[in-house]
Amino acid sequence: MPQRFNSYFQSVEGNEGARCHYPTRLDTYGCGCQHNCGYCYARSLLAFRGMWNPAQPAAASPRDILRVIATKLHPGDVVRLGGMTDCFQPMERARKNTLRAIRWLNQRRVHYLIVTKNDLVAEYIPEMDPALAHIHVSITSTDPAVSRRVEPGAPLPEARIAAVEQLASAGFDVSVRLSPFIPEWLDLGRINAIGCDKALVEFLRVNAWIRKWLGALDPPVDLLKHTLFHGGYNHLPLTEKIRLLSAVTGFRELSICEDVPEHWEWWRDHRNANPDDCCNLKITK
Repeated sequence: MPQRFNSYFQSVEGNEGARCHYPTRLDTYGCGCQHNCGYCYARSLLAFRGMWNPAQPAAASPRDILRVIATKLHPGDVVRLGGMTDCFQPMERARKNTLRAIRWLNQRRVHYLIVTKNDLVAEYIPEMDPALAHIHVSITSTDPAVSRRVEPGAPLPEARIAAVEQLASAGFDVSVRLSPFIPEWLDLGRINAIGCDKALVEFLRVNAWIRKWLGALDPPVDLLKHTLFHGGYNHLPLTEKIRLLSAVTGFRELSICEDVPEHWEWWRDHRNANPDDCCNLKITK
């Protein structure tokens, strides 16, 4: 069994925390995620410590979730629901930790950023407040066969795309999140046709875990262009990132979530829809 999950509320520090506009996260589940994506940075960080159990993740105590919302968060704050796990992984249907959190955040008038690859989020449209909810739906591949291999516990891409379009039609602040952005896995014609105004791109970061895992796929993903080393990961050069993004044309607003400081500055100054917020949330006070 994994260690007891006891870090469900924290603020990210270091380079990421310094640039991130919304570094505070509330995990409703932990120590594993039933989506069990092969490229997951949390999986790569926790598995070797014996803290990754995708078959039976831990669930935060509802009493602890309520205590955090009541004492640590204030009206007008923004909290990310899920940082080390997906807050809409399949066990949410039975446990409903995220539903409880959303209801309490609504009462407290706290904004919440949901990043998920599960279409279950669209079923919560009646529960979410459009003035407070900000949703990023992750799409890594448009090929069902690839999705089944790399995201074995997650809904297929078309279900996620349908969820995005439902949320957009209902008036929510929603973005397509291409994360990690691996062009070999995407039909960009399909991506560009999604009925949503906003997209966010997060490029693949490669460490030893990711390199080994991607190298075992058939066919393997070409990682030879990831020649820039920063922060313990290999990254694509900025020129290659710019070239790849030229094919993402179907969105009125495009933003890039970036780990390399010099690249982050370039996106801020030249590309991001909101130079002060790469998540590009529509926050109304």
